[in-house]
Amino acid sequence: MLEFLRGIGESVGPWLYVIAGGLAFAEAAVMVGVVLPGETALLVAGFAAHEGIIGLVPMIVVAIVCAIAGDSVGYEVGRLIGPRLQASRVGRLVGAHRWQATEDFLHRHGGKAVLLGRGTALLRALVPGMAGMARMPYLRTFLPWNAVGGILWGGGCVLLGFVFALSLETVARYLAWGPIPVVVIVAAVLLWRETRRRKKRTNKTERVTER
Repeated sequence: MLEFLRGIGESVGPWLYVIAGGLAFAEAAVMVGVVLPGETALLVAGFAAHEGIIGLVPMIVVAIVCAIAGDSVGYEVGRLIGPRLQASRVGRLVGAHRWQATEDFLHRHGGKAVLLGRGTALLRALVPGMAGMARMPYLRTFLPWNAVGGILWGGGCVLLGFVFALSLETVARYLAWGPIPVVVIVAAVLLWRETRRRKKRTNKTERVTER
């Protein structure tokens, strides 16, 4: 796993800023998150930051900015062409039940839906557009909740990938050295059994000699 993730990071290099940031942006802006959650790219980017392939702080900034911008574009798309988008081929691909579930979620939670929607890939992709369709006030309601969600989600995913790399290295280190105590214990047991067996054999020989 470590080598696989390192290979991805090294083959892409600094382009990972563009790829991960682009997927974080496109997830809500063009509903890519319906089929490809951007958080996966951000997790890989966090791992690459731990390996020194890219910078951690710049990647966090890129993730947050792209997440907020993507949702803002999604909001505007929903506001301008929401009904037509639902009736389009893409809208039918999403499914009427998903649109309805997102609308119910939005009505139930209001502005908090923008923040809460960050926790689920499907809602993360659909809530901004639905908020635009519902004409949720942008500056007063949508943008503040969007900014908080973008900071928590974008920065959190990158940091989670970074911490995941630390955990993987710890596991790999213990897997590398962990068997040694087991081998020592097994060798000690085998040596003890062999010593005991030889001692028994010696005692038997001595008894036969005495007779």
